[in-house]
Amino acid sequence: MARERVLVAMSGGVDSSVAAALLVEQGFDAVGVTMKLFCHDDTLPDRPCCSLDSVNDARRVCVSLGMPHYVLNMESAFGHDVVRDFVNEYARGRTPIPCVRCNTFTKFRDLVRRADEIEARWIATGHYARIVDGALHRGLDRAKDQSYFLWGIDRRVLLRMLLPVGVQTKAQTRAAARAMGLEVVADKVESQDICFVPDGDHMKVLRRSLPSDAPAVSPGPLIDLQGCVVGEHAGFGAYTVGQRRGLPGGFREPMYVVAIRPDSRAVVLGPREALLGRGLVAREMNWLVDPAPTLGARVAVQVRHRSPAVPAEVIRIGEDEVELALDEPVAAIAPGQSLVVYDEERVLGGGIIERQSGMRAPLPLAV
Repeated sequence: MARERVLVAMSGGVDSSVAAALLVEQGFDAVGVTMKLFCHDDTLPDRPCCSLDSVNDARRVCVSLGMPHYVLNMESAFGHDVVRDFVNEYARGRTPIPCVRCNTFTKFRDLVRRADEIEARWIATGHYARIVDGALHRGLDRAKDQSYFLWGIDRRVLLRMLLPVGVQTKAQTRAAARAMGLEVVADKVESQDICFVPDGDHMKVLRRSLPSDAPAVSPGPLIDLQGCVVGEHAGFGAYTVGQRRGLPGGFREPMYVVAIRPDSRAVVLGPREALLGRGLVAREMNWLVDPAPTLGARVAVQVRHRSPAVPAEVIRIGEDEVELALDEPVAAIAPGQSLVVYDEERVLGGGIIERQSGMRAPLPLAV
């Protein structure tokens, strides 16, 4: 009987390497593919994806597992779908999530196309999430759960997805790598940076991509909630709602970025209480379940990768827009970030946060 073929996305990191090894162990006809998304020069340290070292690590793992390995040059699509959107969003005073854009428009879309070309029934990645009866669920390891970044993929793709490491913890993945002889990646350090912002300074990308007089990279006022100027910034692109680091001192209480006003180039500062909101509007909704939630539905929502999910009610829903009322105040609802809607462990869908709605709640922020 012919083995079922699976196309495995391999970044050269421990997660995708162990995912491939587990599939080979389970008897799949596994084919590895590394997507070259962005070109780095030779001065950078090893990256979890895109660098020559990481491509070579993925190839070494495939050789050790007896798998064919291919490299796809996706720089053009990635530049259009992800990098350009990243720049445009910051230019509008918003805070995008490049990993969501990459998963939605570049990575999974092309994986499916390549899988069809080689007659592979399945596609697999090293994401910490699970597919249960054709539905996307959180990963077992809540500290590593990556379901938040996967809300934008085509619902039909879920029927072809395999996520082998989603049912284990990160520690178990590293242990499995050692046990399987994958020492080249077993202890590889993870990067928390955006792949095309290797030093964490995204303003370099904005200055390189925008005109020198663009508002996002030009000086403007720091103002308080009363509109009084309390300082000056070098470009509002350096700020995001909820940010505290890098703000001027001298206030009676800690101050945070509570809003960005691109038209006046102003960055608005306020106390922690001003960050709290009890409602939001999100657009570009992608529902992964059928039927989608309806008016009055009770759900749980997450507005940041590391923030906890909170209970909410759908109070308005349209073709690609939803408004939710939150049961408890949530801090730093930032335009451009992702709203992900859950039913306990199952991902119902998600969208891009457009704005906070309703009155801010004058309640203390729970830690």
